Amino acid sequence: MLTENLKNVQNHIEAACRRVGRDPGEVTLVAVSKTKPLEMIEELIPAGQLDFGENYVQELCSKDEQVSRPVNWHMIGHLQRNKVKYIVDKVKLIHSVDSLSLAEQIEKEAAKRSLTADILIQVNVAMEETKFGLGMKEVTDLLEKISLLPHVHVCGLMTSAPYVADPEENRCYFQKLHKLFVDIRAKNIDNIDMKILSMGMTNDYEIAVEEGSTMVRVGTGIFGERNYNR
Repeated sequence: MLTENLKNVQNHIEAACRRVGRDPGEVTLVAVSKTKPLEMIEELIPAGQLDFGENYVQELCSKDEQVSRPVNWHMIGHLQRNKVKYIVDKVKLIHSVDSLSLAEQIEKEAAKRSLTADILIQVNVAMEETKFGLGMKEVTDLLEKISLLPHVHVCGLMTSAPYVADPEENRCYFQKLHKLFVDIRAKNIDNIDMKILSMGMTNDYEIAVEEGSTMVRVGTGIFGERNYNR
């Protein structure tokens, strides 16, 4: 069933790309495996799914120790500064950086390990009080400061749009972030790459792809409803 769900999501991504004349190869699918058992991840690996998103540091570390072959872990949840040291050398990408203090902590831990950490800047486009992320007007200023950190590499932007009954309602937020993404790329800030635009989840990823997303984060659409009784 999981591989069927995966293929169904991939087909929807391809269809969304065709509708707007994009190459489906431009879009990376991150399977959001938070709260799901390792067995489910193992079931998807032979189908070619190697990018997995986790919210909790302890869970990510546990799965990383036990997974049968290397995969690309994505830290998509809010990251506390005191937890950075546990995952900085395990993850392909940290999606949820929204402050200079967190970026500086990532710099410190990455420098200790002589590596460069790839990150995204989390933007709260809809300004929801229940969500983390910067306001749109704060992004460029933070980027210019982070650009000075030699062991941190900004690869793009991320957002989580509101949960809505009609995904079309989120199109405006995806359009706004895509415009900011393009505007920042045009500035050519040193050490800042705008190559990843992570937006779109199970409820609205097709709309996000139509509006330029290069990375979607799909959990329920692949794994089914999440189990919060951890």
